[in-house]
This record gives sequence, structure tokens and C-alpha cells, in this order.
Amino acid sequence: MSTADESRVYRRYLSAVLLHTHAGARACGLGASDLYALNILDLDGAMTPGELGARTGLTTGPTTRLIDRLERAGYVRRVPSPEDRRKVIVEPVGEPAELDAVLAPARRCIGEIIAGYSPEQRAVLFDYFDRAADAFRQAAEDLRSE
Repeated sequence: MSTADESRVYRRYLSAVLLHTHAGARACGLGASDLYALNILDLDGAMTPGELGARTGLTTGPTTRLIDRLERAGYVRRVPSPEDRRKVIVEPVGEPAELDAVLAPARRCIGEIIAGYSPEQRAVLFDYFDRAADAFRQAAEDLRSE
């Protein structure tokens, strides 16, 4: 496969992941940024609104509105910081009940695909996922700092 073909395959993959994320968020009555923020909080735990804004790439106003939406929907709450009561921490308290059902078909399909690989191949895949996540996160930070 040529480098151009590899690039197209990879771009097609990324586009499909983004399309599925947006469709899954809509199916749960959320925006893509809302679902992304819930995922960040699920993976990394409670954090300040500033930290959540930095992780989502949103400025202060949109971050506040995002937290307001998630709080109204019952997915997060604002609590005083134990270290500094002047600070607020955003902590997850739930996730869309329908989210697992919405994402289950794709998760099953991807699980079947991954199960078809040998343990060694899966190790390479997950090494790639881990390293690529760090690379994409760093590239996003670099773009934001320009």
C-alpha cells in the first residue's frame, strides 16, 4: 500500500470515529463537546472548570455553558474544592443512561475486530492507541499555544 493510500485509510478511519461520536452524542441529546467533556471527567476524574476548559479546548464562557448544560442534565455537579473553598471542582455524577445502549453496537463490532487479532497484534494496536493519544494531545496543545 502506498503512503498516499495509507493516509487515505487513516483519514477515513478518523472521519468515521468523529462521525460516530457526533451521532452518538446527538442520540443522547448532547453536543459533541458535552460528550467529550463527560469522557474526560470519566477518564481523569473531577477537575476545576479551568482544567476542563483547557482539556476541551474551550474558552471560559463556552466552558461555563458546557458545565451548566451537564449540570442541568444531572451528569456533573459543582462542589467546593477541599483545598480552597473559593475554587469550584466539577465532578461527574452520572452519564447518559442511553449512552451505553447507543454505543454498544459499535463497541461490539470493534471488539469483534480486535478479537480477530493475535495477542501480539493487539499489543501493537494498544501501544499505538496509547502513544497516538499522547501525540494528538500534545499537537493540540501546540496548536492552541500558537
